[in-house]
Amino acid sequence: MKTELLYLLLTAILTGLLWIPVVIGYVISRGPQTPETYKVAPTSPLPAWVNRANRAHINAVENFAQFAAVVLVAQFVGVSTHVTEYCAATYFFARTAHAVVHISGTGFLMARTILFTIGWIAFLTYALVVLQKVI
Repeated sequence: MKTELLYLLLTAILTGLLWIPVVIGYVISRGPQTPETYKVAPTSPLPAWVNRANRAHINAVENFAQFAAVVLVAQFVGVSTHVTEYCAATYFFARTAHAVVHISGTGFLMARTILFTIGWIAFLTYALVVLQKVI
């Protein structure tokens, strides 16, 4: 398996696992689902960490599609370089750290924004390398 596909797989797994803290937080805060809560969603306030976990999951989902598309297009057209490998790894580790920082709620040195930006730059660099190779 190419390195880029490995990091795409790991990013998919990460994105798929980020809903778990949200569900745990819902159950801890509101109790298990009942037939009534399936009809009308509870509106009681949730702890801040649950809201942050939900936002971290949504953010991961929102950013996964374009990363996956670029990795898959690159594989389809046969583009794989040291730069694309590095970008894929950087994207995965930045997204992992972003989720941890987001859920923890730390505002230290604007770490969440910095990690998001690192991941975005890795994605953009990857996309530009692929675009350059196919044009």
